Amino acid sequence: MYTTNTIESLNRQFRKYTKTKSVFPTDMSILKCLYLSVKNIDKKWDQAYRNWGQILSELSIMFDNRI
Repeated sequence: MYTTNTIESLNRQFRKYTKTKSVFPTDMSILKCLYLSVKNIDKKWDQAYRNWGQILSELSIMFDNRI
């Protein structure tokens, strides 16, 4: 599974949301902005990965208590 394009896409979306407002009064305000942007971006992501069931089972074996 290649994640570079996904991460670059997420970073591009973050820049889009933070570029419109140049000054954030507190650190919490930028975190809220990024949180809300993730909620909006998440609605658009519906791409299914091939063999996701197999990938998930392998990840659950490798990272037992974390998934």
